[in-house]
Parts: sequence; structure tokens; C-alpha cells
Amino acid sequence: MSKKSAGILVYRYKDERLQVLLVHPGGPFFLKKDAGVWSIPKGEYSDREDPLEVARREFFEETGNTIASANFTPLTPVRLKSGKTISVWAAEADFDPCYICSNEFEIEWPPKSGRMQSFPETDKAEWFDTEEALLRIHPGQTPIIRELKTILDEI
Repeated sequence: MSKKSAGILVYRYKDERLQVLLVHPGGPFFLKKDAGVWSIPKGEYSDREDPLEVARREFFEETGNTIASANFTPLTPVRLKSGKTISVWAAEADFDPCYICSNEFEIEWPPKSGRMQSFPETDKAEWFDTEEALLRIHPGQTPIIRELKTILDEI
């Protein structure tokens, strides 16, 4: 069975420009990587869980922020090359300056050293205009940003 993730794409307007909030994965593998590795805050869920509740929980776990909005717009799920399907909701919110406080994970680092180290699941979050976000985000998630832009352009 393929994996499923749920996330929230938070957006705001700053100086009349649409911006989206993306997170950068923490840990040693992504330390020096930038373009193509940013993501929508999201996490995996099982069939027994409500995807929107998981998305809200994961947003909090990865950013330390809570979305107060009751207005969540469902976007079209995307399927990554890995087979994982990501369900996403869009919500308007603002955190400025961008605050992040992520949960942590533990891995053996350096590899084969026998030492376990903790790293934040996300090490930073930033607001990007949609053009920049499309360059920074994981390529499989670009349709999510494009869909949000299309929806908001029609309003």
C-alpha cells in the first residue's frame, strides 16, 4: 500500500503579492541543500486518521504554529514518483516574523559511528512569493502551488 501524507499550504498577501509558507527539512542530509528540497508542512497518516486533522497536527509539529482559521480549502491531491499521495488544504494566515519550533527525530550520525543524534524535523520556514516557491519546493509538490495561485487569481 502506498504512503499518504496530509499538509497545509499557508498563504498570505504581503505588499499585494501572494506568498506561501514552506519548510526546509532538518538533519544532516539537507544541511547544504536548498532548491528542490523545501516542502509544504505535512506528515504521513493511516486510513484510521482524518487527513485534515493530521495536516493540522503536522503543521504544528513542524512549525510550532497553530492555524486559527476554520477556512481550509481542499486542493487536488498529488502523487509523487515514489508513489506517495499528498492531500493538501490551503489556509490564509500570517506569522511575521516567521517563527518555527519543530519536533525532532533521532538517527545514527555520522553513519556507522554508533552515536545517535537528534535533529529538528524542519530547520527553518520562510515565506516565498509563488515564483520563488516553485524553484525551492520539491518538484512533485509544484502542482499544489500552481493550483492555489489559479484558485486565488479567480477570486
